Amino acid sequence: MRVLLIGANGFIGRFVADRLLADPAVQLTALGRGDDADVRFDLATGSPGALTRFLDAVHPGVVINCAGATRGGARDLTRHNTVAVATVCEALRRSGCGARLVQIGCGSEYGPSQAGSSTAEDAVPRPGGPYGVSKLAATELVLGSGLDAVVLRVFSPAGPGTPAGSPLGRLAEAMRRAMQSHDGELKLGGLGVQRDFVDVRDVARAVHAASLSAAQGVINIGSGRAVRLRDAAAVLARVAGYGGALHELDAPPGPLRSAIGHPRADSEHAVPVAYPYPDGCGSWQQADVRTARDRLGWRPRINLEESLADIWMEAACRI
Repeated sequence: MRVLLIGANGFIGRFVADRLLADPAVQLTALGRGDDADVRFDLATGSPGALTRFLDAVHPGVVINCAGATRGGARDLTRHNTVAVATVCEALRRSGCGARLVQIGCGSEYGPSQAGSSTAEDAVPRPGGPYGVSKLAATELVLGSGLDAVVLRVFSPAGPGTPAGSPLGRLAEAMRRAMQSHDGELKLGGLGVQRDFVDVRDVARAVHAASLSAAQGVINIGSGRAVRLRDAAAVLARVAGYGGALHELDAPPGPLRSAIGHPRADSEHAVPVAYPYPDGCGSWQQADVRTARDRLGWRPRINLEESLADIWMEAACRI
């Protein structure tokens, strides 16, 4: 099976590449913006015609798109998450390769959900920010393309390589700084938020399964269990051997924010640094993952403690 992987250098893409390279039946070609890609191509600025000519030359059986942006303004998010996917869909429609498309979507497309509920694929998407909007628009382009395509809506990926700017990445960095400075007290904010964390290696397994399956439409990829960031912080402290006290800062006024990793202030009245929670999903999100089980034969295997241990291992190397 010849596979074209787009975005092989991203957080998810690196593990998808490793998974595919371990399959002796796969011939992998990586396309991306970096110098280490097999083929350099920028989906946000490149033309569908140029990509079509490449598809006709390589003739992949599967195209996997892991490329995209999680940070930036609405304009950049639209270019990298929506326009880029429009380019892929149009190129595949023009091409004679007949490749199957596996698109990586995200749980942010759903937006906020009711506490205690599990979000299934038939839920009406109501994204709470420009990131979710840009990803939802990409999903709609894929679903309306007429291609043999599946969209994997990945909830909150975690594990080795977790970006430093993500909530779990900031949490690990805050703990690293506290241990490095022998600080017996760590003040954290936004820990009441609950998210469905799924290990990035399990995500890669789902992508591999989707590339081999005939499943179409949208499929959720998550653990099926919401975890409070406060509990994740406690697990991380245990894994790291941090014996200090964890104190939760009061939430600042206004929209839900996360102030993970605010250093201890000299003044009791200091205002905590606030970071917007990036996904626009409110205080709760939990995936219904029965479709992934039934249509892909996929279940998550790696628990959050192992994911956090790997995140900590990378953070600890910076001490």
